[in-house]
This record gives sequence, C-alpha cells and structure tokens, in this order.
Amino acid sequence: MNIRAPILNAKAFTSVVALAACSLLSGPLQAKERIVTLKVSVNTADLDVSQPAGARQLYSRLQHAANVVCGHGMRVGLQAIDDFAGCVETAIGEAVRSANLPQLTAEYLRTHTLQQATTHGIDLPVLVAEK
Repeated sequence: MNIRAPILNAKAFTSVVALAACSLLSGPLQAKERIVTLKVSVNTADLDVSQPAGARQLYSRLQHAANVVCGHGMRVGLQAIDDFAGCVETAIGEAVRSANLPQLTAEYLRTHTLQQATTHGIDLPVLVAEK
C-alpha cells in the first residue's frame, strides 16, 4: 500500500492507497492464479490536512479506501482476502506512514497504540514519543 506525501501548499494532492502486501492475498498459488495490486485514489483537494478536522476527514477517507481495497476492490472476480482486518490495518498504517502528516498521525493514534504505529514505521511526533 502506498500513499504519496502531499505538498501542503498545493491546491490538491492525491493519496494512493494500495494493497502492497500481496502475500495477504494468497496462500500457496497455483500457476493460473494472478496476484493483483489494487490502488484507490483519495482526494484531499477540499481538505486542510494541517487542521484536526481536515485530518479526521482524510483518515475517514483512508479507512473507506482500505475497506474497498481489502474487500471487493470494486472489481468482479477477485478472490477475498483471508485476513480482512489485518489487510485494512496494514493499508491504513502504511498510508499514514507515507503521508507523514502530524495531524493525520495524531488522528491515527486516537485509535491505535504507539506499538502499532511503530510496527508500520510511522514517525511519531517528539511529544507523543516521550509519553
């Protein structure tokens, strides 16, 4: 899963949420099976992600995108993922890490532990890391 880090003064940026952990998609593969990486763009043009309200809205959009990517993917014929919850957590964690936005990280930490953030490589603000 990837998310492109925004330039905060740009009019818009597009975050990309993708399922990069293809190993979550399958156990042993047969020769006929194909692994697919899905990406969902998350529009943030209307958000001020430097403010808590904007970060909350972005986090909500990332959650929705992760549910789509890890679920049906808006595609017919995709095999369901065995660990849906794990896939969603990985997708969101990697998106937050890639964005590297303090307010988005704070929003993530409202529902996740410091250990979960560290597992996904999320940079923690100094004041949070000291707690």
